Amino acid sequence: MRIATEIIKIAKKKGIMIATAESCTAGMVATALTDIPGSSNVIDRGYVTYSDDAKTEMLGVLSTTLASHGAVSEQVAAEMAIGALTQAPVHLTVSVTGIAGPGGSQFKPEGLVCFGLANAQHVKTKLINFGSIGREQVRLEARNYALSMIYKFLTEVQ
Repeated sequence: MRIATEIIKIAKKKGIMIATAESCTAGMVATALTDIPGSSNVIDRGYVTYSDDAKTEMLGVLSTTLASHGAVSEQVAAEMAIGALTQAPVHLTVSVTGIAGPGGSQFKPEGLVCFGLANAQHVKTKLINFGSIGREQVRLEARNYALSMIYKFLTEVQ
C-alpha cells in the first residue's frame, strides 16, 4: 500500500513515532503500517479497543463521555487519540470508532465513522458517513481515511 509506505518513510525521516487506537477497524490501520518493512522504526503500538470497557481501561476514555455521546462520536474519538498519546511514548496517534454494520440507528447509521488525530499540540476529529456500503467496505474506507489523516499531518508538519 503506497500511502503506508510513504507514512513510514516520512515519519522515519522526521523522527515521529506513531500509535493507533482502533475500534471498528480492529487493527487494520496498524496492520497496514506494520506490513511495511522498517515500520518498527516509527510504529510503537496499536490498541484495539472494541468494547466500551476496553476504551475506558486501556485509553482512559471517560465513562461519562461514552454515556453522553456514545462510542461512535467525535468526543470519544478525541479521547481515544489523547489516551493513546498519553499511554504510549509517541508523537502522533490516530483513532477510529464507528458502525461498520450491519445495523445502526436513525441518528448513527451504518457507515458512520469518527476519527481522531492527536499530537502534543492539538487534537483533530472528523466524522464521515461512508453509507451502507457493507461491513468490509466501511472498514476498508475507514482504514484508508485514517492513513490519509496521518499522511496529511506528516506532510504538513516541518
